[in-house]
Amino acid sequence: MSFFKDLSLSTINAGFVTVLVGFTSSAVLVFQAAQSLGATPAQVGSWMLALCIGMGGAGIALSLRFKAPIAIAWSTSGAAILISASAGVSLQEATGAFIVCGVLTAVCGFSGGFERVVKRIPVEIAAGMLAGILLRFGLDAFAAMNSQFALVFPMLVAYLLARRLMSRYAVVIPLVVGICLAASKDMLNFKGIELNLALPEFFVPVFSLKTMVGVALPLFAVTMVSQNLPGLTVLRAAGYETPSSPLIGWIGIVTVVLAPFGAYALNLATITAAICSGREAHEDKKKRYIAAVAAGFFYLVVGIFGATVAALFAAFPQELILATAGLALIGTIGNGLATALQSEKYREPALVTFLATASGITMLGIGSAFWGMLAGALAMLLLHACPRLKISLPSLFDRKSVKPEEELE
Repeated sequence: MSFFKDLSLSTINAGFVTVLVGFTSSAVLVFQAAQSLGATPAQVGSWMLALCIGMGGAGIALSLRFKAPIAIAWSTSGAAILISASAGVSLQEATGAFIVCGVLTAVCGFSGGFERVVKRIPVEIAAGMLAGILLRFGLDAFAAMNSQFALVFPMLVAYLLARRLMSRYAVVIPLVVGICLAASKDMLNFKGIELNLALPEFFVPVFSLKTMVGVALPLFAVTMVSQNLPGLTVLRAAGYETPSSPLIGWIGIVTVVLAPFGAYALNLATITAAICSGREAHEDKKKRYIAAVAAGFFYLVVGIFGATVAALFAAFPQELILATAGLALIGTIGNGLATALQSEKYREPALVTFLATASGITMLGIGSAFWGMLAGALAMLLLHACPRLKISLPSLFDRKSVKPEEELE
């Protein structure tokens, strides 16, 4: 099979880093969202199991179907919405809202509406947004040297040497170096880790107008705007022309099926997708889909063992995770900036997009990726869509512009 021919250590490592970064960076929000709705520890475990099965299963199926690195993630912004909008909402009512959100996502995808919106976004604007999203990860990798220079700097040196000598393993080698250094400094805390399996728990959905307006619609809107839209632009910026309609549509279907078990909202990944679609995953773009398949497999393992794997990831020092993510995304950040600046016509709008996105601005519960793209669109409108106003006034100092009759007057 071509799958086994395309399999490589670099793609497997990219899949592992994807799960490591995705899980450790935002899992706490998912726990908080579930707890804010009154979920017990066992019910939180069911949430994580359902989400990981959805991310893993959908990621594997879609990546194999379209031969593209399609990484699926839970909605981080959606979790934030749940935390803020959960007052007076029961777990059963929230489950009904999750199902409605999944139905809306499926309809938006299969109807082709999402595809029409995405096709209007210039690649320079998309690349500027991507670079802006990823910038803080690159900065965090170097900022981690403030607290753990002896750990992060050797990882940077290992990355640069690997890029020159063994570019395919430019992320594997610094990760191994970091783990070995962390172990030698007794920075890996594996105490208290027990092997426990997560069990699914069915939540009977309750549908109410209050939760449809207060939970379902905001959850759908923020997931589509601040998660799926940037996620698809990551694929586009990486050179993949995978049709968005079936991607969004099937993600909606999976959400509907798994919502009664706690899968509140699934979407295309953004940050982690960049890890799978970058050159560090594989030099051959056609083989990077294996990275997303590997990530899907690791997500399934995380879901099955639930809290055990969560505790295992928590055993890694934060600086090691930040450095690993930042180094894995250096090439993608560079490619994004190069693409954003390649056209003189779109250079300023792309820079506006990049800066607005990198600022981290959040308004109305929507993250900076959407506002960055909106700022870039505004810049394009004012710079290119509107006719330029040229005001030509005769200069008092330009004698040629003044007629003799006017001089006599």
